[in-house]
Amino acid sequence: MANAKDPAASPPVAPRATLDGVRVLLIISGGIAAYKSLELIRRLRDVGVAVQPVLTAGGARFITALAAASLAGTKCYTELFSLTDEAEMGHIRLARDCDLIIVAPASAHMMARMAAGMADDLATTVLLASDRPVLVAPAMNEVMWAAAATQDNLATLESRGVAVVGPGSGDLACGEVGSGRMAEVPVIIAAAAELLGGAARGPLAGLTALVTSGPTIEAVDPVRYIANRSSGRQGHAVAAALARLGARTTLVSGPVALADPPGVTTIHVESARQMAEACQRLRDGGAAPLHIAVFAAAVADWRPATASAAKLKKARGGGAPALALEENPDVLALVAAAGQRRPRLVIGFAAETEADATRLAALANEKRARKNCDWVLANDVSPGTATFGGADNRIVLVDGTVTEDWPTMSKTAVADRLARRIALALTGSATGHASAEAALRAVS
Repeated sequence: MANAKDPAASPPVAPRATLDGVRVLLIISGGIAAYKSLELIRRLRDVGVAVQPVLTAGGARFITALAAASLAGTKCYTELFSLTDEAEMGHIRLARDCDLIIVAPASAHMMARMAAGMADDLATTVLLASDRPVLVAPAMNEVMWAAAATQDNLATLESRGVAVVGPGSGDLACGEVGSGRMAEVPVIIAAAAELLGGAARGPLAGLTALVTSGPTIEAVDPVRYIANRSSGRQGHAVAAALARLGARTTLVSGPVALADPPGVTTIHVESARQMAEACQRLRDGGAAPLHIAVFAAAVADWRPATASAAKLKKARGGGAPALALEENPDVLALVAAAGQRRPRLVIGFAAETEADATRLAALANEKRARKNCDWVLANDVSPGTATFGGADNRIVLVDGTVTEDWPTMSKTAVADRLARRIALALTGSATGHASAEAALRAVS
């Protein structure tokens, strides 16, 4: 990923088109599905992947390090505090000497430790020390999978750019039937191919995208500012989803507590004016024209007319200082304005405090016409909805022809649905990646 202050920063390196020669670090955590990891090692090697296994203490209850090492053709690591391995900073080397980390099976316990940023064994330490893409294949009892804590952990991992494959439904080892089965080996391999190489052949390959995300903050004085409750989860998820479908994506983000999405060039700003300047440079000064622009940021409408250079002090006897406001630039309207460099598809978000879908659609259509954008996604952010800062969202989309009332779903799912709708509108295709399909055929 790239962090840049300049929109002209180098784009992310193109992903691999095949799995041949890829180095995978395979973390095997505790669960009966660990037996499938042995088959995964074998099938990965069949398609030219070099596999380095790491076995957790829980995983070692179900399979042996010897079995994993025999199939991988290399040592299976198990201990964080190994006198020989750690003398060479083994966990750092493992974290760097790979192209992809796969966690299969990913137990509920492993996902919780990943979400919490723990580093109490070799597997979690490697994960925390790595900047490589991560793919997890959850496997657990259906009730554990559906538990609020697990779903919160899943949302946290996805917000950090972790890819997820599965789980599937069917008979579980506990004797119950439901969701929780680890994805089958060919599906995991296809997901790995998609994560590493699919973007190069995705339906949005060759197109450029701009996404805004998060809040803006408007200084009152050096220690105080005006802002809003936006977490940036939705905008970051949209940027990641567009990149997964092949778009060369730039994210302009206000201050958030989120990792930059993988495969996305990220420009960090604070104020609405800084966001407007960055977006205008991308629209009018970029080497390549923008094809897609999605405005998910909650941009402050107003700012203090004058920001004090020194901290404002309470007056004797108390009383609040007068705070004069002036209007901020309208970032969406600036980029959506007619002209040769206008993106082909401009999409706005509208945060409203109206729960009724009909009213949301009316407000969205009004904004769409006023801002000269093509689509608007309205969402209800009234008190009690937990949209701001939460993991879920409910969308009403208008495009001037139809109105779509989407059910409540995770922000990641909203982003995926929007990205595929964009792909369908611009290219006539919202299908999966050719490289993923080829990998699936190769191991089926």
